[in-house]
Amino acid sequence: MAMRTLDGRRFADMVQQGAAHLANNAKAVDALNVFPVPDGDTGTNMNLSMTSGAKEVKAHASDHIGNVAAALAKGLLMGARGNSGVILSQLFRGFAKAVEGKPQVDGFEFAAALQAGVDTAYKAVMKPVEGTILTVAREAARKAIETAKKDRDVVAVMEAALAEAKAALKRTPELLPVLKEVGVVDSGGQGLVYVYEGFLAALKGEAVSTAPAEVPMEEFVKMAHHQSAQSHIHTDEIEFGYCTEFMVRFEKDKLAQHPFSEEVFRRDLSRFGDSLLVVADDELVKVHIHSETPGEVLTYGQRYGSLINIKIENMREQHANIVGKEAEWPLQAGAEEAKPYGIVAVAMGAGVAELFQSIGAHAVIEGGQTMNPSTEEIAEAIRRVNAETVFVLPNNKNVVMAAKQAAELSERQVIVIPSKTVPQGMAALLAFNPAQSAEQNERAMTAALSRVKTGQVTFSVRDTTIDGVEIEKGDYMGLFDDRIVVADKDKLVVTKRLLDALIDEESEIVTILYGEDATEVEVETVVAYLETEYDGVEVEVHNGRQPLYPFIISVE
Repeated sequence: MAMRTLDGRRFADMVQQGAAHLANNAKAVDALNVFPVPDGDTGTNMNLSMTSGAKEVKAHASDHIGNVAAALAKGLLMGARGNSGVILSQLFRGFAKAVEGKPQVDGFEFAAALQAGVDTAYKAVMKPVEGTILTVAREAARKAIETAKKDRDVVAVMEAALAEAKAALKRTPELLPVLKEVGVVDSGGQGLVYVYEGFLAALKGEAVSTAPAEVPMEEFVKMAHHQSAQSHIHTDEIEFGYCTEFMVRFEKDKLAQHPFSEEVFRRDLSRFGDSLLVVADDELVKVHIHSETPGEVLTYGQRYGSLINIKIENMREQHANIVGKEAEWPLQAGAEEAKPYGIVAVAMGAGVAELFQSIGAHAVIEGGQTMNPSTEEIAEAIRRVNAETVFVLPNNKNVVMAAKQAAELSERQVIVIPSKTVPQGMAALLAFNPAQSAEQNERAMTAALSRVKTGQVTFSVRDTTIDGVEIEKGDYMGLFDDRIVVADKDKLVVTKRLLDALIDEESEIVTILYGEDATEVEVETVVAYLETEYDGVEVEVHNGRQPLYPFIISVE
């Protein structure tokens, strides 16, 4: 039966069916994820992104396709994760712009909107790579336009788009050598095909299969034999080592000083690395970039507003871990056996994250003050470590509640150790003993929190008076646990006076984590002060590379 027009209700059905079909086959998409870019599993990222879009559509039901498409674009933007999720959000951002203000569209307008989405997605990627989801989307839209010129039936247009998407997916190994080497098609392109299959089923009033797609055994054999694309490069060949994702929520006072231009923003960020994606609307901008200096990227982003949803991953370490496990890969599908214990920590700064990993954390979520990770992000980290019992170290008072919510959502036994600072989290982690029971570890780790004193040096964003300390905007402040004990315009004066407040006769070890805003000379000055004034105290120094806090100090 021909369908000459498409309204908001039917398009909403398409979105829900497409999201459900992708969710049902996310693991099959994950199995194809072989790129040497550890952005997270493609199927998982696309599923979370599309689910976020579908949720927003459900919350804004309408007969008006322009309104429904706008809701989809907004939900995808907020939920977009990884390269594939961001590109998916751009495909439907352009689609939404094309149908804006229209209560319904015909087949040609629908095809034109698919093409507008492709144009928007290509503009969002600094260096588009063919043989990816971009190629699949472009070829599908091209065929849709070609068909719509002859027949404006929406169903016929979607059938043509899906058929060409599948054909383009099969061709991706010819366009991207790494896919041909491993013997699979592009994972992001496969995810888009699942979405389009859901779209077509909804248009026809049919239901897509609820059985997850089976990845043929020979594919797993290929993947085990070749391991993955990771094994074809060396760790030291990764030029930009940190996969960095974040959002900037615009603030009027900052925009008054630095008017936002998406084109300028993208151009400026390009100097920090590669694999750059920039997505913006009137309220925020989302960024994905591979950079060697993620702190500088975040600092630049702060010119326009506040940072949210930050995630930084060390790609060299993940690559080395993947390659190192090559001999352990099974020749058939199956879940890896859960280990007895897993530890998830929240940390702000790449150096701090590496420190937690070096002393035993299995997963580190980027976050902390001003950039609290979501319940969903913590829950995902818990799942990823795959352990029978998982300990979570929030390391910030504003993250404890989200960690507890994530624990309630997990099917595993999850124990949240209520660490409110990075030093507390480190002390708790060092108290962990894999030979002890979960209950014994919980007691020991919790007890360790009270044995460490935390000092932090940061700056004030406004004039105020707290605990009898007068503070002017821009002053440096010294925090002893949650209390401001000193404020001054001189960073080193504040740091020294904070150390004086923290150290007493029973203090034995002082650990200094210096951040992006601390110079080598300042670090040397602080260490010299400690050695001169407290010669009986052992001093450890680490480059935490954390933003906002020049110094984080632990005293035990």
